[in-house]
Amino acid sequence: MEFEKIKNKGQARLFQNDYMEMMTKTHPLVIYTIYFPVIVFLLHYGVVTKNIPAWKEFLLFLSGTLFWSFFEYLMHRYLFHMVADSPRARKFVYTMHGVHHEYPRDKERLFMPPVPSIIVSSLIFLIMYGIMGWNALSFFPGFVFGYIVYGSMHFAIHAYAPPRFMKALWRNHHLHHYKAPEKGFGVSSVLWDIVFGTVPKKEE
Repeated sequence: MEFEKIKNKGQARLFQNDYMEMMTKTHPLVIYTIYFPVIVFLLHYGVVTKNIPAWKEFLLFLSGTLFWSFFEYLMHRYLFHMVADSPRARKFVYTMHGVHHEYPRDKERLFMPPVPSIIVSSLIFLIMYGIMGWNALSFFPGFVFGYIVYGSMHFAIHAYAPPRFMKALWRNHHLHHYKAPEKGFGVSSVLWDIVFGTVPKKEE
């Protein structure tokens, strides 16, 4: 995904229809308002109604958060940066992620918008439920919490000067955007970049 010029100001228009265009944008507070209540409800429901022990819920929650970081890496590397040949596929990749690379400082497109986010997360929950049953009530909230952490860090990396503890992640992600798009696919963690050998080099 390469552009003649990366634009640090402005915003792309993805749809001619104003309503569709509005649905491609969001703010972190909207995502927090949707998902934090879901996390609390599912954890509470799992303990009170399905009698999941607190220790098991805690371990499943942590496992879900770790799994998010792996999911984040795979999606970023293999879906958002896939090589697209047909015009329709190129449009899909651009809409999903390419627009972010062309306009990396567009604060309204740093989280997935609510409607597609709810559809995708609902499908993921159903898949998790099909695999692990009611344990998904603990695992899925950890997965969603991992997404919120990722989104918040992604927003901070692009919108603000980095605090000291985020400086390495800030550097890696900016190298991914401006110098080495084939590396640095982890945003909330460098764990999987280390595992798969895609950590950007400082000299890049």
